[in-house]
Amino acid sequence: MAEQATDSLHILPLALAEPTEPVTKGWIGSLGIASLVMWMASLTPLQILIPEQLQHIDNKGKILALGLVSAFGAVASLLATPIAGAISDRTTHAYSFGRMRGRRHRWTLVMAILSAVSLALIAGQKSVLGVGILWVLFSAFQNGEYASLSAAVPDHVPVNQRATVAGWVGMPQALGLVLGTAVVVYLFDKNLIGGYLALAIPLVLLTLPFVLLTPDHPLDPEHRAPLSLRTLLGAYWIDPRRYPDFAWAWLTRFLASLAIGMGTLYLLYFLRDQVHYRHPAQGLFVLIAIYTGFVVVTAIVGGVISDRIGKRKMIVTVSGCLMGAAALLLTFVETWTAAMGAAVLFGAGFGAYLAVDQALITQVLPAARDRAKDLGIINIAIVGPAALAGAIAALLVSLGGYPALFAATAVVAAIGSVLVWKIKSVP
Repeated sequence: MAEQATDSLHILPLALAEPTEPVTKGWIGSLGIASLVMWMASLTPLQILIPEQLQHIDNKGKILALGLVSAFGAVASLLATPIAGAISDRTTHAYSFGRMRGRRHRWTLVMAILSAVSLALIAGQKSVLGVGILWVLFSAFQNGEYASLSAAVPDHVPVNQRATVAGWVGMPQALGLVLGTAVVVYLFDKNLIGGYLALAIPLVLLTLPFVLLTPDHPLDPEHRAPLSLRTLLGAYWIDPRRYPDFAWAWLTRFLASLAIGMGTLYLLYFLRDQVHYRHPAQGLFVLIAIYTGFVVVTAIVGGVISDRIGKRKMIVTVSGCLMGAAALLLTFVETWTAAMGAAVLFGAGFGAYLAVDQALITQVLPAARDRAKDLGIINIAIVGPAALAGAIAALLVSLGGYPALFAATAVVAAIGSVLVWKIKSVP
């Protein structure tokens, strides 16, 4: 019989109950490491490996090709995550294998393995179509893993610890990019196959400690919600009239993600074509290292402060304004010094945003039974904008150059920072 917890009206299994016991440092660390290698594998190819690969395949069409690959990968991500979440929400111990009796861990491991295989296969592609198809597959599998990993926070972490944990777990999103960039630029420079494998292998190996050594509350079959085609199609929708705070949280995350996607997708080409930096890949690594340092600090500090004062929206607003200011700086000043200043502003804002907004979102989820599915809908607001960002960024650069792109990025970030105040149930 599954472990159980009690609320005022019902007896719930721990898989569905609101967590009350703080998680340990070991739990946070293993989840953080699994998140780190996932983000290394997800973010580094689109910033370094795929742009370089597409440039060799079709130098003249590289802008359009990168935009299309990014967009189709994002579409695969947003389609996959809610479905993967809905399936893990309904996975019972009756279908377990080995020690993985809970709802999430088996999906985390399977998706990590499939992601790694897809990533390794991209390295050998000689056409834009081949790169695009395998990136679509990788994106779908990686977001299936993300669906199960992200549900771990509301599954196990009490509300008054969530921003702190989200800071430690969200920070690898930035750290993963800088570590991944360091590996592929400095250890596997000009070696695409080595770079891809250096991301794929740790994706599996360093996910194992979290999967094998941490608890994953089982769900008895009697608590399992029905799974049907209608349920899967419904995984993409939550009525904003019934859950307005969830809807506003989704919209603000969408706008912030759109700003991030627009402002970062073409940084390598910006350094090469506008700043005329001698070694643009190395220059990009320097910028990533700068902003990652600030992300690490503000994600941890911002999360702790938010938990202690109980305020979420104020910190989200400030962080969004900082990211907008970074884009605004690059709108008017196309120099290496300005790029480094923008990295400072972006990192400071992005770090606090990662921790605090994620904690805010977990507090407006409609139902414990559908945590992973609902977080999958939120993930649409994270990865979905990438589909738009690639197309919008390519159009803006073509029509108005990089100043038009960064000015639009600043406007989008500002709007998202204001609309977070529409959320009423979270301070």
